[in-house]
Amino acid sequence: MNSKKFKLAISMGCPAGIGPEIIIKSLNYFKEQPHLLEQILIIGDKKVLSKTAQRLNLEIPKVEILSISELEVDPGKPTIETSKAMAQYVKTAIDLAKKGEIQAIVTGPITKEGLIKAGIPYAGHTDWLAKELGVDEYVMAFYGDKMIVSLVTTHIPLKEVPESINSERIFKVAKLSYEFLNKLDKKDAKIALCGLNPHAGEAGLLGDEEQMIIKEAVDKCKKEKIPIYGPFPSDSLFYWAYKGRYDLVIALYHDQGLIPFKLIHFEDGVNITLGLPIIRTSPCHGTAYDIAGKGIANPTSFVSALKLAYKLLHN
Repeated sequence: MNSKKFKLAISMGCPAGIGPEIIIKSLNYFKEQPHLLEQILIIGDKKVLSKTAQRLNLEIPKVEILSISELEVDPGKPTIETSKAMAQYVKTAIDLAKKGEIQAIVTGPITKEGLIKAGIPYAGHTDWLAKELGVDEYVMAFYGDKMIVSLVTTHIPLKEVPESINSERIFKVAKLSYEFLNKLDKKDAKIALCGLNPHAGEAGLLGDEEQMIIKEAVDKCKKEKIPIYGPFPSDSLFYWAYKGRYDLVIALYHDQGLIPFKLIHFEDGVNITLGLPIIRTSPCHGTAYDIAGKGIANPTSFVSALKLAYKLLHN
């Protein structure tokens, strides 16, 4: 196999989850666009994909499959074998990216528990990709047509958030976010920054992080010509972002940004890692073992992840 013709790899995710199903459905979404399909390399299990397609009464459009495993899978019931295979798909995609043979990875859903069972010392795709690709500064962001959100902190306890934010981290998130907007060809882009406290601290009455830490980050952004505004009270900011006043919102902690984002883009949102030397997108949902094999998984988020990867590739 000559991988050099491929631009975009899809890692299948956990074979026992909904990954195989949403991949088959997404490929069929693009079946009238063979020029896009010919750029795809699926890294997974051809046997699982074929059985999934049969259950769905769908064909697998003409696309290259690098079959790493050949498993007998009971949908919804992960095993140590499915966990090891899941990890191997990601590792293979990373190896191809390191060789320069792919420029983008769209990752199927995996589980942290499965990675642990497979002996992988990372909490998920984001940290794993960043470490393997030699990146120290990266950002978890979420993309939708109506809203884009970047996170300063991610999967940490809420009580650790105040001590985990600093002006340098906020500045780097803003810088990578602005670069992302430029890749999307956003003209006259505007970035808004959430405050940490209610009412963005109410001039120090409800907390001083806005005045002591966040203002310093905003000042540094403005010196670097990054079009950032705020900090604003987050309870009203997301309304104005949804109405189009801002192109991207920087949230300081996970749920501050993800609750409003998923309220709007629960079905079609895309997770993207900013700062990597390659493009990496994924759907905004997990393995959904409870519905695996039932044929009812919604592929919209995965289709959106593919569309965004294509858009960034061709920009």
